[in-house]
Amino acid sequence: MNDYSENHLLDRKVKIYQPDDGYHASSDAVLLASAVLDVKQNDNILDVGSGTGAVSLCLAQRLKDKGISVCGLEIQPRLAELANMSAAENGFDFVKFINADIKDCPLPFCSFAHVISNPPYAEKDLPSPQGSKAAAHNFSTVPNLGEWIKFCIKMIRPQGYFYMINRAAALEEILYHIHGRLGAVSVIPLCSKEGQDAKRVIVTARKDSKTPLRICRPLAVHAENGAYTSEIENILRGGKGLSY
Repeated sequence: MNDYSENHLLDRKVKIYQPDDGYHASSDAVLLASAVLDVKQNDNILDVGSGTGAVSLCLAQRLKDKGISVCGLEIQPRLAELANMSAAENGFDFVKFINADIKDCPLPFCSFAHVISNPPYAEKDLPSPQGSKAAAHNFSTVPNLGEWIKFCIKMIRPQGYFYMINRAAALEEILYHIHGRLGAVSVIPLCSKEGQDAKRVIVTARKDSKTPLRICRPLAVHAENGAYTSEIENILRGGKGLSY
Protein backbone atom coordinates (compact mmCIF):
# COMPACT_ATOMS: atom_id res chain seq x y z
CA MET A 1 0.00 0.00 0.00
CA ASN A 2 1.37 3.41 -0.98
CA ASP A 3 2.17 5.93 1.74
CA TYR A 4 1.67 8.87 -0.60
CA SER A 5 -1.07 10.54 -2.62
CA GLU A 6 -1.25 12.13 -6.04
CA ASN A 7 -2.13 15.81 -5.90
CA HIS A 8 -2.19 18.54 -8.53
CA LEU A 9 -0.94 22.08 -9.02
CA LEU A 10 -1.64 24.80 -11.59
CA ASP A 11 -5.19 23.70 -12.36
CA ARG A 12 -4.12 20.04 -12.76
CA LYS A 13 -1.36 20.85 -15.24
CA VAL A 14 1.22 19.44 -12.80
CA LYS A 15 1.03 16.18 -10.85
CA ILE A 16 2.81 16.00 -7.51
CA TYR A 17 3.24 13.06 -5.15
CA GLN A 18 3.12 13.97 -1.46
CA PRO A 19 3.28 11.84 1.70
CA ASP A 20 -0.04 11.00 3.34
CA ASP A 21 1.46 11.73 6.75
CA GLY A 22 3.65 14.78 6.53
CA TYR A 23 4.45 18.01 4.78
CA HIS A 24 2.29 19.16 1.85
CA ALA A 25 3.13 22.06 -0.44
CA SER A 26 1.11 25.24 -0.03
CA SER A 27 0.36 28.23 -2.23
CA ASP A 28 3.65 29.72 -1.00
CA ALA A 29 5.51 27.37 -3.33
CA VAL A 30 3.48 28.39 -6.38
CA LEU A 31 3.83 32.09 -5.56
CA LEU A 32 7.59 31.77 -5.16
CA ALA A 33 7.88 29.98 -8.50
CA SER A 34 5.92 32.79 -10.15
CA ALA A 35 8.48 35.35 -8.96
CA VAL A 36 11.33 33.76 -10.91
CA LEU A 37 11.80 36.04 -13.90
CA ASP A 38 14.67 37.02 -16.22
CA VAL A 39 15.30 33.37 -17.05
CA LYS A 40 17.41 32.97 -20.17
CA GLN A 41 17.71 30.02 -22.52
CA ASN A 42 19.56 27.10 -20.91
CA ASP A 43 19.78 28.71 -17.46
CA ASN A 44 20.20 26.37 -14.50
CA ILE A 45 18.13 26.71 -11.32
CA LEU A 46 18.74 25.40 -7.79
CA ASP A 47 15.82 24.85 -5.39
CA VAL A 48 17.22 24.76 -1.84
CA GLY A 49 15.06 22.79 0.60
CA SER A 50 12.87 21.54 -2.23
CA GLY A 51 10.53 19.35 -0.17
CA THR A 52 8.14 17.47 -2.46
CA GLY A 53 9.30 19.58 -5.40
CA ALA A 54 6.38 21.98 -5.79
CA VAL A 55 8.44 25.09 -6.59
CA SER A 56 10.63 23.25 -9.09
CA LEU A 57 7.69 21.53 -10.77
CA CYS A 58 5.77 24.80 -11.19
CA LEU A 59 8.86 26.45 -12.64
CA ALA A 60 9.40 23.53 -14.98
CA GLN A 61 5.85 23.78 -16.29
CA ARG A 62 6.15 27.52 -17.02
CA LEU A 63 9.70 27.47 -18.42
CA LYS A 64 9.90 24.05 -20.08
CA ASP A 65 10.48 25.57 -23.52
CA LYS A 66 13.56 27.51 -22.41
CA GLY A 67 15.92 24.55 -22.20
CA ILE A 68 16.44 25.09 -18.47
CA SER A 69 17.72 22.56 -15.94
CA VAL A 70 16.43 22.41 -12.38
CA CYS A 71 18.08 20.76 -9.37
CA GLY A 72 16.32 20.39 -6.04
CA LEU A 73 18.26 19.90 -2.81
CA GLU A 74 16.32 18.12 -0.04
CA ILE A 75 17.55 16.69 3.27
CA GLN A 76 14.69 14.19 3.71
CA PRO A 77 15.25 11.13 1.48
CA ARG A 78 11.56 10.24 1.17
CA LEU A 79 10.61 13.72 -0.01
CA ALA A 80 13.45 13.75 -2.55
CA GLU A 81 12.31 10.34 -3.80
CA LEU A 82 8.70 11.50 -4.20
CA ALA A 83 9.86 14.68 -5.95
CA ASN A 84 11.84 12.64 -8.49
CA MET A 85 8.77 10.46 -9.06
CA SER A 86 6.73 13.61 -9.71
CA ALA A 87 9.28 14.98 -12.16
CA ALA A 88 9.24 11.71 -14.10
CA GLU A 89 5.43 11.55 -14.07
CA ASN A 90 5.26 15.04 -15.58
CA GLY A 91 7.87 14.25 -18.21
CA PHE A 92 10.32 16.79 -16.80
CA ASP A 93 13.58 15.00 -17.59
CA PHE A 94 15.44 18.28 -16.99
CA VAL A 95 14.43 18.30 -13.30
CA LYS A 96 16.21 16.22 -10.65
CA PHE A 97 16.22 16.14 -6.87
CA ILE A 98 19.21 15.29 -4.69
CA ASN A 99 19.01 13.99 -1.13
CA ALA A 100 21.66 16.09 0.61
CA ASP A 101 22.24 18.48 3.51
CA ILE A 102 23.28 22.07 2.83
CA LYS A 103 26.05 21.51 5.39
CA ASP A 104 27.56 18.84 3.12
CA CYS A 105 26.41 19.74 -0.38
CA PRO A 106 27.97 17.86 -3.33
CA LEU A 107 27.23 20.69 -5.78
CA PRO A 108 29.87 23.28 -6.74
CA PHE A 109 29.60 26.82 -5.40
CA CYS A 110 28.87 29.79 -7.71
CA SER A 111 27.35 27.57 -10.37
CA PHE A 112 23.63 28.44 -10.66
CA ALA A 113 21.96 31.28 -12.54
CA HIS A 114 18.98 31.24 -10.17
CA VAL A 115 18.74 30.01 -6.57
CA ILE A 116 15.28 29.76 -5.03
CA SER A 117 14.18 28.72 -1.56
CA ASN A 118 11.04 28.28 0.50
CA PRO A 119 12.99 27.64 3.71
CA PRO A 120 11.87 26.24 7.05
CA TYR A 121 9.91 28.66 9.22
CA ALA A 122 11.02 28.95 12.86
CA GLU A 123 7.50 29.10 14.27
CA LYS A 124 7.91 27.13 17.49
CA ASP A 125 4.54 28.34 18.68
CA LEU A 126 2.96 26.40 15.81
CA PRO A 127 4.41 22.89 16.19
CA SER A 128 3.77 20.29 13.50
CA PRO A 129 2.67 16.88 14.77
CA GLN A 130 4.18 14.93 11.88
CA GLY A 131 7.91 14.38 11.65
CA SER A 132 8.39 15.63 8.10
CA LYS A 133 6.35 18.74 8.82
CA ALA A 134 8.49 19.43 11.87
CA ALA A 135 11.66 19.08 9.83
CA ALA A 136 10.24 21.35 7.13
CA HIS A 137 9.02 24.11 9.42
CA ASN A 138 11.23 24.24 12.50
CA PHE A 139 14.89 25.11 12.87
CA SER A 140 15.44 22.49 15.57
CA THR A 141 16.42 20.05 12.82
CA VAL A 142 17.96 22.37 10.20
CA PRO A 143 20.46 25.24 9.98
CA ASN A 144 19.28 28.66 11.09
CA LEU A 145 18.00 31.19 8.57
CA GLY A 146 21.32 33.01 8.35
CA GLU A 147 23.22 29.83 7.45
CA TRP A 148 20.49 28.96 4.97
CA ILE A 149 20.74 32.32 3.19
CA LYS A 150 24.54 32.29 3.16
CA PHE A 151 24.48 28.87 1.53
CA CYS A 152 22.04 30.08 -1.14
CA ILE A 153 24.26 33.07 -1.91
CA LYS A 154 27.33 30.84 -2.23
CA MET A 155 25.55 28.78 -4.87
CA ILE A 156 24.68 31.77 -7.10
CA ARG A 157 27.00 32.43 -10.01
CA PRO A 158 28.12 36.00 -10.85
CA GLN A 159 25.17 38.15 -11.97
CA GLY A 160 22.81 35.38 -10.83
CA TYR A 161 19.51 35.74 -8.99
CA PHE A 162 18.15 34.87 -5.53
CA TYR A 163 14.49 34.31 -4.59
CA MET A 164 13.01 33.49 -1.18
CA ILE A 165 9.59 33.42 0.47
CA ASN A 166 9.25 33.62 4.23
CA ARG A 167 7.28 35.15 7.08
CA ALA A 168 7.06 38.94 7.01
CA ALA A 169 8.49 38.90 10.55
CA ALA A 170 11.70 37.40 9.15
CA LEU A 171 12.29 40.23 6.66
CA GLU A 172 14.71 42.13 8.89
CA GLU A 173 16.89 39.04 9.29
CA ILE A 174 16.77 38.22 5.58
CA LEU A 175 17.87 41.74 4.64
CA TYR A 176 20.62 41.63 7.26
CA HIS A 177 22.14 38.48 5.78
CA ILE A 178 22.00 39.63 2.15
CA HIS A 179 23.27 43.16 2.83
CA GLY A 180 26.59 43.71 1.08
CA ARG A 181 26.33 40.35 -0.66
CA LEU A 182 23.45 40.96 -3.09
CA GLY A 183 21.89 44.02 -4.69
CA ALA A 184 18.78 44.92 -6.70
CA VAL A 185 16.72 43.71 -3.75
CA SER A 186 12.95 43.67 -4.27
CA VAL A 187 10.56 43.02 -1.38
CA ILE A 188 7.06 41.88 -2.34
CA PRO A 189 4.63 41.93 0.63
CA LEU A 190 1.92 39.26 0.52
CA CYS A 191 -1.27 39.98 2.45
CA SER A 192 -4.42 37.94 2.81
CA LYS A 193 -6.68 40.82 1.71
CA GLU A 194 -6.12 44.36 0.52
CA GLY A 195 -5.46 46.73 3.42
CA GLN A 196 -4.27 44.00 5.79
CA ASP A 197 -0.76 43.57 7.14
CA ALA A 198 1.53 41.31 5.16
CA LYS A 199 2.07 37.84 6.62
CA ARG A 200 4.56 36.67 4.00
CA VAL A 201 7.19 38.36 1.85
CA ILE A 202 8.95 37.35 -1.31
CA VAL A 203 12.50 38.70 -1.50
CA THR A 204 14.42 38.73 -4.77
CA ALA A 205 17.96 39.98 -5.35
CA ARG A 206 20.90 39.79 -7.72
CA LYS A 207 24.57 39.11 -7.25
CA ASP A 208 27.04 41.84 -8.28
CA SER A 209 24.33 44.49 -8.56
CA LYS A 210 24.38 47.95 -6.96
CA THR A 211 20.73 48.77 -7.72
CA PRO A 212 19.00 50.14 -4.57
CA LEU A 213 16.41 48.21 -2.59
CA ARG A 214 12.84 48.43 -3.82
CA ILE A 215 9.62 47.84 -1.86
CA CYS A 216 7.00 46.60 -4.31
CA ARG A 217 3.25 47.06 -4.12
CA PRO A 218 1.54 44.64 -1.70
CA LEU A 219 -0.01 41.60 -3.34
CA ALA A 220 -3.43 40.68 -1.94
CA VAL A 221 -4.19 36.97 -2.19
CA HIS A 222 -7.96 37.13 -1.58
CA ALA A 223 -10.71 39.54 -2.59
CA GLU A 224 -13.26 40.78 -0.05
CA ASN A 225 -15.56 37.85 -0.85
CA GLY A 226 -12.82 35.36 0.05
CA ALA A 227 -12.13 34.21 -3.50
CA TYR A 228 -8.67 34.52 -5.02
CA THR A 229 -7.99 37.82 -6.75
CA SER A 230 -7.70 37.61 -10.53
CA GLU A 231 -3.94 38.14 -10.33
CA ILE A 232 -3.50 35.28 -7.85
CA GLU A 233 -5.88 33.11 -9.86
CA ASN A 234 -3.69 33.62 -12.93
CA ILE A 235 -0.69 32.46 -10.92
CA LEU A 236 -2.14 29.54 -8.94
CA ARG A 237 -4.26 28.14 -11.77
CA GLY A 238 -2.86 29.69 -14.92
CA GLY A 239 0.81 29.29 -14.03
CA LYS A 240 1.61 32.89 -14.98
CA GLY A 241 4.65 34.79 -13.78
CA LEU A 242 4.27 37.47 -11.13
CA SER A 243 4.42 41.09 -12.24
CA TYR A 244 6.52 43.22 -9.87
